[in-house]
Amino acid sequence: MIGTALTVGLSGLVGFPVTAETDISNALPAFEIIGLPDAAVKEAKDRVRSGIKNCGFEFPARRIVVNLAPANLKKEGSHFDLPIALSVLLASGQIQREWLEGYIFLGELSLGGELRGVSGVLPSILEMQKAGYTKFIVPLANASEGALAEGAEVFGAATLTDCVLHISGEKELLPAENHGEEIFRHAEYDCDFSEVKGQENIKRAMVIAAAGGHNLLMIGTPGSGKSMLAKRFPTILPKLSMQEALEVTKVYSVAGLLSEKQPLVTTRPFRSPHHNVSSVSLVGGGTNPKPGEVSLAHHGVLFLDELPEFPRSAVEALRQPMEDGEVTISRVQGKNTYPCRMMVLAAMNPCPCGYYGDGTDRCKCSASSIRRYVSRISGPLLDRIDMEVEASPVPFGDLKLPPAESSEKLREQVERARSIQQERYAKESYSCNADLSEAGLSRYCALGEAEEKVMQGVFERMGLSARAYSRILKVARTIADLEGRENINSYDLAEAVSYRELDRKFFS
Repeated sequence: MIGTALTVGLSGLVGFPVTAETDISNALPAFEIIGLPDAAVKEAKDRVRSGIKNCGFEFPARRIVVNLAPANLKKEGSHFDLPIALSVLLASGQIQREWLEGYIFLGELSLGGELRGVSGVLPSILEMQKAGYTKFIVPLANASEGALAEGAEVFGAATLTDCVLHISGEKELLPAENHGEEIFRHAEYDCDFSEVKGQENIKRAMVIAAAGGHNLLMIGTPGSGKSMLAKRFPTILPKLSMQEALEVTKVYSVAGLLSEKQPLVTTRPFRSPHHNVSSVSLVGGGTNPKPGEVSLAHHGVLFLDELPEFPRSAVEALRQPMEDGEVTISRVQGKNTYPCRMMVLAAMNPCPCGYYGDGTDRCKCSASSIRRYVSRISGPLLDRIDMEVEASPVPFGDLKLPPAESSEKLREQVERARSIQQERYAKESYSCNADLSEAGLSRYCALGEAEEKVMQGVFERMGLSARAYSRILKVARTIADLEGRENINSYDLAEAVSYRELDRKFFS
């Protein structure tokens, strides 16, 4: 008799049904797993053998062949242990076929038969729901995560024995409860903009960036507060919707970054990779392609501190993800696509020592060394930065100021502007001003005759590229939204242009 149990394979965030088929024949004892398994799946035979024995079942001393169908797709991960073990028990006549019908099984077995948590549970369940499956048995550690899938019956089992007792009806497990809304109510940040003294120009720029979804570069001397401001930037972004939270959680699940205590990502991600990061770590990849920092920042913020110190190859790899909102990793086995609709927030010093232009004589850098330093950032990458703002040292008097506007107050401004954009783009595919295409710019960022003359002069004086010109219009559109204006005027354009002036000071 052939024993079968259903499970899931993942290619990126896309799942496909996998059937663990087991045949037991009278031959010399052996245990083989076929169907393009990776190393973790191949090692399942030792975990399955010990787990079955230590749970009180009999492991057949015969030739066992397990096929993971479809055989032409790569199988990765340790979650195949549980379905393999159940298919062996079925093929050896220790459980009945009808017990397994309608269930999808995921879980890693310990040598003692306990079920350990695995990655990718939420996307696996969501994908199988599309195929019509509603009942899932997963490790107890993943039950809260799996229950986030609306309409799914997710049962958390602690051991292989618990799983068998449940499907046999002898001792049924209780379905896990969806606590997503409750987790959302307790979502909070541990920092606030009210703690920031001075730097009103950067706060204004950050409000504009948050309101329109724009990328922002801060240039300033060491100690001027760039990193502190960056860490507080997510606190003024609109709160995650449940749909956005699930999208982010799926990425974190595949990356193995969820915990039993925190199965749902409830706040905007803030990723701050060290400047020695590789391009693979930044955009994703590896032998078994996993999400990179850009995907872990999906619907959130990717902060690049000390931007010129990042490897050129890593930073240049950001260009396509910043434009497309997704990254595709190609390997011999196929392609994995991960979302990366994030905002890029970057910070840098103006020179190698950091004190160029601070009004003192501390900077001893030569003109050539400054040029070499800033030239590490390419023109095409700068073109993809919508706004640039200078961070100056905080005067002593500002340190005595009363608490500034809170993140909640600033977020209210951002959410008002976002609501205007949502209403404007209700019939479009844009979610914010930063998403506007060329056709969208013509429709929603049309300029009057006087504004056209202003922009013509700016374009010629600053030597702008077409992409930089488009980004100025998008920023101006956001400034007008913050002020509640239907049309862009010259004041909006002037402020938007001011956020490109640092090109001439530092990069020309």
